[in-house]
Amino acid sequence: MSDQKPRVYESDVCIIGAGISSAMVAQKLSELHPGLSIIVTEAGRRIFDFPNRFTYRQHMLDYGENPWPGDWIPGQTGEGIISRTMAVGGQALHWGAACNRFSEEDLRLRSMYGTYVDWPIEWKELESYYCEAERSMGVSGEPSPFPGDRRSEPYPMPPMPLSWDLAQLKTWGEKAGWPFQGIPQAKNTVTGYDGRSMCMRCGTCTICPTGAKYSPDFTFERLLAQKKIQLHDHTLIRRLLLAPGKTTVAAARGVHRANPEETVEYRAKTFIVASGYTWSSHLLLLSAEPRFPNGLANRTGQVGKYMNGHAFISSIVDLNLKVYPDMNPEFGLISRQFFRCPPTAKLYVRHDLRIWSSNPRVPLRLKNDQGRALFGDDMADDWRQRITPGTARVRAYYDVHPAQNSELTLDPSHKNEWGDPLPKIGHRFDADTEARLSATKQHVLDVFAKMARSDQGKILSTFYGSYLDHPAGGCRMGTDPTTSVCDSYGRTHDHENLFVVGAPTLPTAGCTNGTLTFVAVSLRSADEIARSLPRSGT
Repeated sequence: MSDQKPRVYESDVCIIGAGISSAMVAQKLSELHPGLSIIVTEAGRRIFDFPNRFTYRQHMLDYGENPWPGDWIPGQTGEGIISRTMAVGGQALHWGAACNRFSEEDLRLRSMYGTYVDWPIEWKELESYYCEAERSMGVSGEPSPFPGDRRSEPYPMPPMPLSWDLAQLKTWGEKAGWPFQGIPQAKNTVTGYDGRSMCMRCGTCTICPTGAKYSPDFTFERLLAQKKIQLHDHTLIRRLLLAPGKTTVAAARGVHRANPEETVEYRAKTFIVASGYTWSSHLLLLSAEPRFPNGLANRTGQVGKYMNGHAFISSIVDLNLKVYPDMNPEFGLISRQFFRCPPTAKLYVRHDLRIWSSNPRVPLRLKNDQGRALFGDDMADDWRQRITPGTARVRAYYDVHPAQNSELTLDPSHKNEWGDPLPKIGHRFDADTEARLSATKQHVLDVFAKMARSDQGKILSTFYGSYLDHPAGGCRMGTDPTTSVCDSYGRTHDHENLFVVGAPTLPTAGCTNGTLTFVAVSLRSADEIARSLPRSGT
Protein backbone atom coordinates (compact mmCIF):
# COMPACT_ATOMS: atom_id res chain seq x y z
CA MET A 1 0.00 0.00 0.00
CA SER A 2 1.00 3.61 -0.48
CA ASP A 3 3.04 5.30 2.27
CA GLN A 4 0.86 8.40 1.85
CA LYS A 5 -1.38 9.41 4.68
CA PRO A 6 -4.71 7.72 3.92
CA ARG A 7 -7.97 9.51 3.29
CA VAL A 8 -10.01 8.66 6.39
CA TYR A 9 -13.77 8.05 6.73
CA GLU A 10 -15.46 7.44 10.09
CA SER A 11 -18.76 5.82 10.97
CA ASP A 12 -20.44 3.74 13.64
CA VAL A 13 -20.64 0.72 11.34
CA CYS A 14 -18.61 -0.21 8.29
CA ILE A 15 -20.04 -2.94 6.04
CA ILE A 16 -17.62 -4.43 3.52
CA GLY A 17 -19.41 -5.70 0.43
CA ALA A 18 -22.73 -4.65 -1.10
CA GLY A 19 -24.53 -7.88 -1.96
CA ILE A 20 -27.84 -9.22 -0.70
CA SER A 21 -26.68 -9.93 2.88
CA SER A 22 -25.19 -6.44 3.13
CA ALA A 23 -28.43 -4.87 1.87
CA MET A 24 -30.53 -6.73 4.43
CA VAL A 25 -28.18 -5.93 7.34
CA ALA A 26 -27.84 -2.25 6.39
CA GLN A 27 -31.59 -1.89 6.08
CA LYS A 28 -32.33 -3.57 9.40
CA LEU A 29 -29.66 -1.69 11.35
CA SER A 30 -30.98 1.60 10.00
CA GLU A 31 -34.47 0.63 11.18
CA LEU A 32 -33.39 -0.56 14.62
CA HIS A 33 -31.01 2.37 15.19
CA PRO A 34 -32.27 5.54 13.51
CA GLY A 35 -29.40 7.98 13.11
CA LEU A 36 -26.77 5.25 13.06
CA SER A 37 -23.85 6.17 10.82
CA ILE A 38 -23.35 3.36 8.29
CA ILE A 39 -20.84 3.23 5.45
CA VAL A 40 -21.05 0.39 2.92
CA THR A 41 -18.02 -0.21 0.72
CA GLU A 42 -18.10 -2.16 -2.54
CA ALA A 43 -15.22 -3.04 -4.84
CA GLY A 44 -17.45 -2.94 -7.92
CA ARG A 45 -19.64 -0.16 -9.19
CA ARG A 46 -23.28 0.75 -8.70
CA ILE A 47 -25.49 -0.04 -11.70
CA PHE A 48 -28.47 2.13 -10.86
CA ASP A 49 -29.89 2.31 -14.36
CA PHE A 50 -33.24 0.54 -14.16
CA PRO A 51 -34.71 2.38 -17.21
CA ASN A 52 -32.00 0.77 -19.39
CA ARG A 53 -32.82 -2.81 -18.45
CA PHE A 54 -35.25 -3.40 -21.27
CA THR A 55 -32.39 -2.53 -23.64
CA TYR A 56 -29.91 -4.76 -21.79
CA ARG A 57 -32.44 -7.59 -21.87
CA GLN A 58 -32.90 -7.23 -25.62
CA HIS A 59 -29.15 -7.24 -26.24
CA MET A 60 -28.89 -10.42 -24.17
CA LEU A 61 -31.63 -12.09 -26.25
CA ASP A 62 -30.33 -10.87 -29.60
CA TYR A 63 -26.57 -11.14 -29.13
CA GLY A 64 -25.95 -13.18 -25.99
CA GLU A 65 -24.42 -10.19 -24.22
CA ASN A 66 -23.95 -9.94 -20.46
CA PRO A 67 -27.04 -7.97 -19.40
CA TRP A 68 -25.13 -6.33 -16.56
CA PRO A 69 -22.35 -4.30 -18.22
CA GLY A 70 -19.39 -3.65 -15.98
CA ASP A 71 -20.41 -6.00 -13.17
CA TRP A 72 -16.90 -7.35 -12.69
CA ILE A 73 -13.37 -6.12 -12.03
CA PRO A 74 -10.64 -7.13 -14.48
CA GLY A 75 -8.10 -9.38 -12.78
CA GLN A 76 -10.05 -9.70 -9.53
CA THR A 77 -10.91 -13.37 -9.76
CA GLY A 78 -9.44 -16.69 -8.73
CA GLU A 79 -9.32 -20.41 -9.31
CA GLY A 80 -12.43 -22.43 -8.46
CA ILE A 81 -14.82 -19.47 -8.25
CA ILE A 82 -18.10 -20.08 -10.08
CA SER A 83 -19.22 -16.45 -10.00
CA ARG A 84 -17.13 -13.32 -9.98
CA THR A 85 -19.87 -10.69 -9.99
CA MET A 86 -18.56 -7.59 -8.24
CA ALA A 87 -21.08 -4.73 -8.28
CA VAL A 88 -23.58 -3.16 -5.92
CA GLY A 89 -26.15 -5.95 -5.57
CA GLY A 90 -23.64 -8.76 -5.98
CA GLN A 91 -24.58 -12.12 -7.41
CA ALA A 92 -28.23 -11.43 -6.56
CA LEU A 93 -28.33 -9.06 -9.53
CA HIS A 94 -28.36 -12.25 -11.62
CA TRP A 95 -30.31 -14.62 -9.39
CA GLY A 96 -33.46 -16.41 -10.45
CA ALA A 97 -35.09 -15.43 -7.12
CA ALA A 98 -35.83 -19.01 -5.96
CA CYS A 99 -36.55 -18.87 -2.22
CA ASN A 100 -36.66 -22.43 -0.94
CA ARG A 101 -36.17 -23.03 2.76
CA PHE A 102 -33.82 -25.59 4.23
CA SER A 103 -35.39 -28.09 6.65
CA GLU A 104 -34.76 -28.85 10.31
CA GLU A 105 -32.67 -31.86 9.30
CA ASP A 106 -30.00 -29.51 7.92
CA LEU A 107 -29.48 -28.08 11.39
CA ARG A 108 -29.40 -31.46 13.20
CA LEU A 109 -27.23 -33.71 11.07
CA ARG A 110 -25.17 -34.99 14.01
CA SER A 111 -28.13 -35.37 16.38
CA MET A 112 -30.42 -37.11 13.89
CA TYR A 113 -28.05 -39.03 11.64
CA GLY A 114 -24.72 -39.22 13.45
CA THR A 115 -23.00 -37.47 10.55
CA TYR A 116 -21.17 -34.17 10.19
CA VAL A 117 -22.19 -31.39 12.65
CA ASP A 118 -25.24 -29.64 14.09
CA TRP A 119 -25.74 -25.94 13.48
CA PRO A 120 -25.65 -23.75 16.63
CA ILE A 121 -29.18 -22.45 15.85
CA GLU A 122 -32.55 -23.91 16.79
CA TRP A 123 -34.98 -24.54 13.93
CA LYS A 124 -37.84 -22.61 15.52
CA GLU A 125 -35.72 -19.48 15.68
CA LEU A 126 -34.39 -19.85 12.12
CA GLU A 127 -37.95 -20.41 10.87
CA SER A 128 -38.99 -17.04 12.29
CA TYR A 129 -36.13 -15.38 10.39
CA TYR A 130 -37.19 -17.18 7.23
CA CYS A 131 -40.54 -15.43 7.63
CA GLU A 132 -38.79 -12.09 8.06
CA ALA A 133 -36.58 -12.73 5.03
CA GLU A 134 -39.65 -13.56 2.93
CA ARG A 135 -41.34 -10.35 4.02
CA SER A 136 -38.21 -8.29 3.40
CA MET A 137 -37.70 -9.57 -0.14
CA GLY A 138 -41.34 -10.11 -1.04
CA VAL A 139 -41.70 -13.85 -1.65
CA SER A 140 -44.65 -15.46 -3.39
CA GLY A 141 -45.41 -19.12 -2.80
CA GLU A 142 -47.74 -21.81 -1.51
CA PRO A 143 -47.28 -23.85 1.68
CA SER A 144 -45.58 -27.22 1.43
CA PRO A 145 -47.85 -30.24 2.03
CA PHE A 146 -45.32 -31.84 4.40
CA PRO A 147 -45.88 -31.40 8.18
CA GLY A 148 -42.16 -30.83 8.73
CA ASP A 149 -42.36 -27.72 6.56
CA ARG A 150 -45.09 -26.14 8.70
CA ARG A 151 -44.91 -22.34 8.60
CA SER A 152 -45.58 -19.87 11.40
CA GLU A 153 -46.68 -17.21 8.88
CA PRO A 154 -48.19 -17.37 5.38
CA TYR A 155 -46.19 -16.27 2.38
CA PRO A 156 -46.42 -12.51 1.80
CA MET A 157 -47.93 -13.06 -1.67
CA PRO A 158 -49.90 -15.82 -3.39
CA PRO A 159 -47.99 -18.28 -5.60
CA MET A 160 -46.99 -17.68 -9.19
CA PRO A 161 -49.62 -19.19 -11.53
CA LEU A 162 -48.52 -22.34 -13.32
CA SER A 163 -48.25 -22.10 -17.09
CA TRP A 164 -49.88 -24.73 -19.30
CA ASP A 165 -46.68 -26.73 -19.59
CA LEU A 166 -45.99 -26.69 -15.83
CA ALA A 167 -49.53 -27.84 -15.10
CA GLN A 168 -48.96 -30.84 -17.41
CA LEU A 169 -45.56 -31.51 -15.87
CA LYS A 170 -46.99 -31.34 -12.35
CA THR A 171 -49.54 -34.02 -13.26
CA TRP A 172 -46.77 -36.14 -14.77
CA GLY A 173 -44.42 -35.74 -11.78
CA GLU A 174 -47.11 -36.67 -9.29
CA LYS A 175 -47.80 -39.97 -11.09
CA ALA A 176 -44.70 -41.24 -9.29
CA GLY A 177 -46.44 -40.54 -5.97
CA TRP A 178 -44.60 -37.37 -4.98
CA PRO A 179 -46.27 -33.96 -4.60
CA PHE A 180 -44.96 -31.01 -6.64
CA GLN A 181 -45.63 -27.29 -6.40
CA GLY A 182 -44.35 -24.08 -7.89
CA ILE A 183 -41.00 -22.86 -6.56
CA PRO A 184 -41.35 -19.99 -4.04
CA GLN A 185 -39.82 -16.86 -5.58
CA ALA A 186 -38.97 -13.29 -4.64
CA LYS A 187 -41.15 -12.00 -7.47
CA ASN A 188 -44.33 -10.03 -7.17
CA THR A 189 -47.58 -11.79 -7.96
CA VAL A 190 -49.47 -8.65 -6.96
CA THR A 191 -48.85 -5.05 -7.92
CA GLY A 192 -47.24 -2.74 -5.42
CA TYR A 193 -45.58 -5.02 -2.87
CA ASP A 194 -42.45 -3.14 -1.77
CA GLY A 195 -43.18 -0.66 -4.55
CA ARG A 196 -42.56 -3.27 -7.27
CA SER A 197 -44.64 -4.17 -10.29
CA MET A 198 -46.26 -7.55 -10.88
CA CYS A 199 -44.24 -10.24 -12.67
CA MET A 200 -45.12 -10.45 -16.38
CA ARG A 201 -43.55 -13.94 -16.68
CA CYS A 202 -41.32 -12.85 -19.56
CA GLY A 203 -38.70 -15.45 -18.67
CA THR A 204 -35.55 -13.30 -18.49
CA CYS A 205 -35.03 -13.34 -14.74
CA THR A 206 -31.28 -12.87 -15.16
CA ILE A 207 -32.22 -9.26 -15.76
CA CYS A 208 -35.77 -8.36 -14.77
CA PRO A 209 -36.93 -5.52 -17.03
CA THR A 210 -40.06 -4.71 -15.01
CA GLY A 211 -38.65 -4.60 -11.48
CA ALA A 212 -40.96 -7.37 -10.25
CA LYS A 213 -38.03 -9.42 -8.91
CA TYR A 214 -36.33 -8.42 -5.66
CA SER A 215 -32.87 -7.04 -6.28
CA PRO A 216 -30.49 -5.64 -3.63
CA ASP A 217 -29.69 -2.56 -5.71
CA PHE A 218 -33.27 -1.40 -5.10
CA THR A 219 -32.65 -1.56 -1.34
CA PHE A 220 -29.39 0.39 -1.59
CA GLU A 221 -31.01 3.04 -3.78
CA ARG A 222 -33.81 3.48 -1.25
CA LEU A 223 -31.42 3.67 1.73
CA LEU A 224 -29.35 6.30 -0.09
CA ALA A 225 -32.42 8.35 -0.96
CA GLN A 226 -33.45 8.24 2.71
CA LYS A 227 -29.89 9.23 3.74
CA LYS A 228 -29.63 6.17 5.97
CA ILE A 229 -26.29 5.00 4.59
CA GLN A 230 -23.30 6.14 2.63
CA LEU A 231 -22.24 3.90 -0.25
CA HIS A 232 -18.63 3.97 -1.41
CA ASP A 233 -18.42 1.92 -4.60
CA HIS A 234 -15.24 1.31 -6.64
CA THR A 235 -13.58 0.78 -3.23
CA LEU A 236 -11.55 -2.39 -2.77
CA ILE A 237 -10.79 -3.11 0.89
CA ARG A 238 -7.44 -4.90 1.08
CA ARG A 239 -6.76 -5.22 4.81
CA LEU A 240 -8.41 -5.02 8.20
CA LEU A 241 -6.23 -3.41 10.87
CA LEU A 242 -6.29 -4.10 14.61
CA ALA A 243 -6.15 -1.41 17.28
CA PRO A 244 -2.68 -1.21 18.87
CA GLY A 245 -2.42 -3.65 21.75
CA LYS A 246 -6.01 -4.84 21.30
CA THR A 247 -7.83 -7.54 19.38
CA THR A 248 -10.58 -5.21 18.18
CA VAL A 249 -10.58 -4.09 14.56
CA ALA A 250 -9.81 -0.39 14.26
CA ALA A 251 -9.84 0.19 10.50
CA ALA A 252 -10.39 -1.22 7.05
CA ARG A 253 -7.84 -0.02 4.52
CA GLY A 254 -7.99 -0.20 0.75
CA VAL A 255 -8.00 1.74 -2.50
CA HIS A 256 -10.50 3.62 -4.59
CA ARG A 257 -10.11 2.10 -8.03
CA ALA A 258 -10.53 5.45 -9.79
CA ASN A 259 -7.50 6.73 -7.85
CA PRO A 260 -5.46 3.62 -7.05
CA GLU A 261 -2.46 5.58 -5.78
CA GLU A 262 -4.46 6.94 -2.86
CA THR A 263 -5.09 4.80 0.22
CA VAL A 264 -8.51 5.03 1.86
CA GLU A 265 -9.17 4.04 5.46
CA TYR A 266 -12.47 3.39 7.19
CA ARG A 267 -12.65 3.68 10.97
CA ALA A 268 -15.67 2.37 12.84
CA LYS A 269 -16.85 0.84 16.09
CA THR A 270 -18.21 -2.26 14.36
CA PHE A 271 -17.05 -3.95 11.18
CA ILE A 272 -19.22 -6.34 9.17
CA VAL A 273 -17.70 -8.45 6.43
CA ALA A 274 -20.47 -9.15 3.93
CA SER A 275 -18.34 -10.08 0.94
CA GLY A 276 -19.79 -13.45 0.04
CA TYR A 277 -18.37 -16.96 0.13
CA THR A 278 -15.13 -16.04 -1.66
CA TRP A 279 -14.08 -12.55 -0.70
CA SER A 280 -14.94 -12.71 3.02
CA SER A 281 -12.39 -15.42 3.79
CA HIS A 282 -10.00 -13.84 1.30
CA LEU A 283 -10.03 -10.51 3.15
CA LEU A 284 -9.45 -12.14 6.55
CA LEU A 285 -6.50 -14.11 5.21
CA LEU A 286 -5.02 -11.00 3.58
CA SER A 287 -5.21 -9.19 6.92
CA ALA A 288 -2.43 -11.22 8.54
CA GLU A 289 -0.33 -9.28 11.05
CA PRO A 290 2.25 -10.25 13.71
CA ARG A 291 -0.31 -11.23 16.35
CA PHE A 292 -2.41 -13.13 13.80
CA PRO A 293 0.17 -14.37 11.29
CA ASN A 294 -2.34 -16.60 9.50
CA GLY A 295 -4.98 -13.89 9.09
CA LEU A 296 -7.56 -12.21 11.29
CA ALA A 297 -10.19 -14.35 13.02
CA ASN A 298 -7.87 -17.25 12.27
CA ARG A 299 -6.11 -18.04 15.53
CA THR A 300 -7.05 -21.72 15.16
CA GLY A 301 -6.62 -21.90 11.38
CA GLN A 302 -10.32 -22.23 10.44
CA VAL A 303 -10.70 -19.30 8.01
CA GLY A 304 -11.24 -20.57 4.50
CA LYS A 305 -12.01 -24.11 5.69
CA TYR A 306 -15.16 -26.19 5.17
CA MET A 307 -16.07 -24.50 1.87
CA ASN A 308 -19.36 -26.10 0.87
CA GLY A 309 -22.23 -26.23 -1.61
CA HIS A 310 -24.56 -28.90 -2.94
CA ALA A 311 -23.87 -31.31 -5.75
CA PHE A 312 -26.41 -31.98 -8.49
CA ILE A 313 -27.54 -34.31 -11.24
CA SER A 314 -29.91 -33.38 -14.05
CA SER A 315 -31.54 -35.32 -16.87
CA ILE A 316 -33.61 -34.61 -19.96
CA VAL A 317 -36.70 -36.82 -20.15
CA ASP A 318 -38.71 -37.55 -23.32
CA LEU A 319 -42.43 -37.49 -22.51
CA ASN A 320 -45.74 -38.31 -24.13
CA LEU A 321 -47.06 -34.86 -23.28
CA LYS A 322 -48.04 -31.73 -25.11
CA VAL A 323 -45.73 -29.16 -23.57
CA TYR A 324 -45.67 -25.70 -25.12
CA PRO A 325 -42.43 -23.85 -24.35
CA ASP A 326 -41.41 -20.21 -23.73
CA MET A 327 -43.94 -19.09 -21.10
CA ASN A 328 -41.86 -18.18 -18.03
CA PRO A 329 -39.22 -20.87 -18.72
CA GLU A 330 -37.11 -20.11 -15.61
CA PHE A 331 -40.04 -20.91 -13.30
CA GLY A 332 -40.27 -24.57 -12.33
CA LEU A 333 -41.67 -27.11 -9.90
CA ILE A 334 -40.21 -28.55 -6.72
CA SER A 335 -40.95 -31.60 -4.60
CA ARG A 336 -39.66 -31.71 -1.02
CA GLN A 337 -40.39 -35.46 -0.84
CA PHE A 338 -36.75 -36.34 -0.24
CA PHE A 339 -35.74 -33.49 2.07
CA ARG A 340 -36.14 -35.89 4.98
CA CYS A 341 -34.32 -39.16 5.37
CA PRO A 342 -35.53 -41.52 8.11
CA PRO A 343 -32.82 -41.72 10.80
CA THR A 344 -33.03 -45.51 10.58
CA ALA A 345 -32.47 -45.62 6.80
CA LYS A 346 -29.53 -47.68 5.58
CA LEU A 347 -28.44 -44.87 3.25
CA TYR A 348 -28.36 -41.23 4.26
CA VAL A 349 -29.52 -39.34 1.19
CA ARG A 350 -31.37 -36.02 1.02
CA HIS A 351 -32.18 -33.98 -2.06
CA ASP A 352 -34.72 -31.73 -3.65
CA LEU A 353 -36.46 -32.66 -6.90
CA ARG A 354 -37.15 -30.14 -9.63
CA ILE A 355 -38.93 -30.07 -13.00
CA TRP A 356 -38.82 -27.56 -15.84
CA SER A 357 -40.05 -27.63 -19.40
CA SER A 358 -37.15 -28.38 -21.70
CA ASN A 359 -38.65 -28.02 -25.16
CA PRO A 360 -36.44 -26.00 -27.49
CA ARG A 361 -37.79 -22.74 -28.85
CA VAL A 362 -39.71 -23.60 -32.05
CA PRO A 363 -40.75 -20.58 -34.18
CA LEU A 364 -43.87 -20.41 -36.26
CA ARG A 365 -43.26 -20.80 -39.99
CA LEU A 366 -45.04 -19.66 -43.13
CA LYS A 367 -44.38 -22.82 -45.17
CA ASN A 368 -44.25 -26.50 -44.25
CA ASP A 369 -41.56 -28.99 -45.37
CA GLN A 370 -43.38 -29.49 -48.68
CA GLY A 371 -43.40 -25.77 -49.37
CA ARG A 372 -47.15 -25.31 -48.85
CA ALA A 373 -48.11 -21.93 -47.45
CA LEU A 374 -49.49 -21.97 -43.92
CA PHE A 375 -52.10 -19.61 -42.50
CA GLY A 376 -54.25 -19.39 -39.36
CA ASP A 377 -55.12 -22.75 -37.80
CA ASP A 378 -52.84 -24.60 -40.23
CA MET A 379 -49.88 -22.58 -38.98
CA ALA A 380 -50.79 -23.30 -35.33
CA ASP A 381 -51.31 -27.03 -36.02
CA ASP A 382 -47.95 -27.24 -37.76
CA TRP A 383 -46.27 -25.61 -34.75
CA ARG A 384 -47.93 -28.00 -32.29
CA GLN A 385 -46.84 -31.03 -34.32
CA ARG A 386 -43.24 -29.86 -34.37
CA ILE A 387 -43.00 -29.51 -30.59
CA THR A 388 -44.37 -33.00 -29.92
CA PRO A 389 -43.32 -35.03 -28.01
CA GLY A 390 -42.56 -32.83 -25.03
CA THR A 391 -39.41 -32.98 -22.97
CA ALA A 392 -38.72 -32.06 -19.36
CA ARG A 393 -35.58 -31.24 -17.43
CA VAL A 394 -35.36 -32.81 -13.99
CA ARG A 395 -32.69 -32.01 -11.44
CA ALA A 396 -31.76 -32.93 -7.89
CA TYR A 397 -29.54 -30.90 -5.58
CA TYR A 398 -28.20 -33.48 -3.12
CA ASP A 399 -26.64 -32.94 0.29
CA VAL A 400 -22.86 -33.32 0.55
CA HIS A 401 -20.61 -32.32 3.43
CA PRO A 402 -17.20 -30.67 3.23
CA ALA A 403 -13.92 -31.90 4.62
CA GLN A 404 -11.88 -29.43 6.63
CA ASN A 405 -9.51 -29.08 3.66
CA SER A 406 -12.39 -28.11 1.38
CA GLU A 407 -10.79 -24.74 1.44
CA LEU A 408 -9.98 -21.30 0.15
CA THR A 409 -6.30 -20.39 0.20
CA LEU A 410 -4.20 -17.50 -1.04
CA ASP A 411 -2.46 -18.20 -4.36
CA PRO A 412 0.87 -16.35 -4.45
CA SER A 413 1.32 -17.26 -8.13
CA HIS A 414 -1.67 -15.11 -9.10
CA LYS A 415 -2.01 -11.55 -7.87
CA ASN A 416 -4.21 -8.58 -8.63
CA GLU A 417 -2.84 -5.25 -9.82
CA TRP A 418 -2.17 -4.16 -6.23
CA GLY A 419 -0.04 -7.23 -5.55
CA ASP A 420 -2.52 -9.12 -3.38
CA PRO A 421 -2.56 -12.89 -3.86
CA LEU A 422 -5.88 -14.04 -5.30
CA PRO A 423 -8.07 -16.83 -3.89
CA LYS A 424 -7.96 -20.46 -4.86
CA ILE A 425 -10.89 -22.71 -3.92
CA GLY A 426 -10.79 -26.49 -3.88
CA HIS A 427 -13.91 -28.35 -2.77
CA ARG A 428 -13.42 -31.73 -1.08
CA PHE A 429 -15.95 -34.03 0.59
CA ASP A 430 -15.63 -35.56 4.04
CA ALA A 431 -15.14 -39.31 4.39
CA ASP A 432 -18.80 -40.08 5.09
CA THR A 433 -19.92 -38.24 1.95
CA GLU A 434 -17.31 -39.98 -0.19
CA ALA A 435 -18.36 -43.38 1.17
CA ARG A 436 -22.01 -42.91 0.18
CA LEU A 437 -21.47 -40.89 -3.01
CA SER A 438 -21.97 -43.72 -5.50
CA ALA A 439 -25.13 -44.94 -3.76
CA THR A 440 -26.46 -41.37 -3.53
CA LYS A 441 -26.06 -40.86 -7.26
CA GLN A 442 -27.74 -44.18 -8.01
CA HIS A 443 -30.66 -43.23 -5.76
CA VAL A 444 -31.16 -39.98 -7.70
CA LEU A 445 -30.97 -41.81 -11.05
CA ASP A 446 -33.55 -44.32 -9.81
CA VAL A 447 -35.88 -41.44 -8.90
CA PHE A 448 -35.49 -39.96 -12.39
CA ALA A 449 -36.10 -43.36 -13.98
CA LYS A 450 -39.29 -43.90 -11.95
CA MET A 451 -40.59 -40.52 -13.09
CA ALA A 452 -39.85 -41.35 -16.74
CA ARG A 453 -41.56 -44.76 -16.53
CA SER A 454 -44.71 -43.21 -15.09
CA ASP A 455 -45.49 -41.77 -18.53
CA GLN A 456 -43.71 -44.39 -20.67
CA GLY A 457 -41.01 -41.81 -21.28
CA LYS A 458 -37.27 -42.28 -21.45
CA ILE A 459 -34.13 -40.58 -20.20
CA LEU A 460 -32.43 -38.90 -23.15
CA SER A 461 -29.33 -37.59 -21.39
CA THR A 462 -27.89 -37.12 -17.92
CA PHE A 463 -25.51 -34.45 -16.67
CA TYR A 464 -23.43 -34.68 -13.49
CA GLY A 465 -22.54 -31.29 -12.04
CA SER A 466 -18.81 -30.58 -12.09
CA TYR A 467 -19.03 -27.93 -9.36
CA LEU A 468 -20.97 -27.25 -6.16
CA ASP A 469 -23.88 -24.87 -6.57
CA HIS A 470 -24.94 -22.09 -4.16
CA PRO A 471 -21.48 -22.19 -2.54
CA ALA A 472 -21.01 -21.13 1.05
CA GLY A 473 -18.67 -21.61 3.99
CA GLY A 474 -15.16 -20.49 4.81
CA CYS A 475 -16.15 -18.72 8.04
CA ARG A 476 -18.13 -21.51 9.64
CA MET A 477 -20.33 -20.72 12.64
CA GLY A 478 -20.04 -22.81 15.77
CA THR A 479 -19.58 -22.83 19.53
CA ASP A 480 -16.04 -24.28 19.49
CA PRO A 481 -13.33 -21.83 18.32
CA THR A 482 -11.10 -24.76 17.36
CA THR A 483 -13.54 -25.83 14.63
CA SER A 484 -15.26 -22.56 13.70
CA VAL A 485 -14.55 -18.91 12.92
CA CYS A 486 -17.58 -17.20 14.45
CA ASP A 487 -20.52 -17.79 16.73
CA SER A 488 -24.06 -18.31 15.49
CA TYR A 489 -24.50 -14.56 14.97
CA GLY A 490 -21.36 -14.19 12.89
CA ARG A 491 -19.31 -12.50 15.64
CA THR A 492 -15.77 -13.76 15.18
CA HIS A 493 -14.32 -15.63 18.14
CA ASP A 494 -11.09 -13.60 18.01
CA HIS A 495 -12.42 -10.04 17.55
CA GLU A 496 -15.49 -8.86 19.44
CA ASN A 497 -16.34 -6.02 17.02
CA LEU A 498 -15.86 -8.00 13.80
CA PHE A 499 -18.78 -9.87 12.26
CA VAL A 500 -19.09 -12.05 9.15
CA VAL A 501 -22.61 -12.40 7.75
CA GLY A 502 -24.44 -14.53 5.22
CA ALA A 503 -23.19 -17.40 3.09
CA PRO A 504 -19.66 -17.76 4.57
CA THR A 505 -21.04 -18.70 8.00
CA LEU A 506 -23.06 -21.75 6.89
CA PRO A 507 -21.70 -25.12 8.09
CA THR A 508 -23.46 -26.89 5.21
CA ALA A 509 -25.32 -25.85 2.06
CA GLY A 510 -28.35 -28.11 2.41
CA CYS A 511 -30.03 -29.62 -0.63
CA THR A 512 -31.76 -26.65 -2.19
CA ASN A 513 -31.15 -23.02 -3.16
CA GLY A 514 -29.31 -21.16 -0.42
CA THR A 515 -30.09 -17.46 -0.87
CA LEU A 516 -33.13 -17.34 1.43
CA THR A 517 -31.04 -18.98 4.16
CA PHE A 518 -28.17 -16.54 3.59
CA VAL A 519 -30.64 -13.69 4.11
CA ALA A 520 -32.31 -15.29 7.15
CA VAL A 521 -29.04 -15.79 9.04
CA SER A 522 -27.94 -12.26 8.04
CA LEU A 523 -31.11 -10.78 9.54
CA ARG A 524 -30.48 -12.77 12.70
CA SER A 525 -26.93 -11.38 12.79
CA ALA A 526 -28.30 -7.86 12.35
CA ASP A 527 -30.41 -8.22 15.49
CA GLU A 528 -27.34 -9.22 17.51
CA ILE A 529 -25.22 -6.45 16.02
CA ALA A 530 -27.96 -3.95 16.90
CA ARG A 531 -28.02 -5.22 20.49
CA SER A 532 -24.27 -4.64 20.76
CA LEU A 533 -24.43 -1.03 19.56
CA PRO A 534 -25.02 2.06 21.69
CA ARG A 535 -28.57 3.38 21.60
CA SER A 536 -27.76 6.38 19.39
CA GLY A 537 -25.45 7.04 16.46
CA THR A 538 -22.47 9.34 16.37
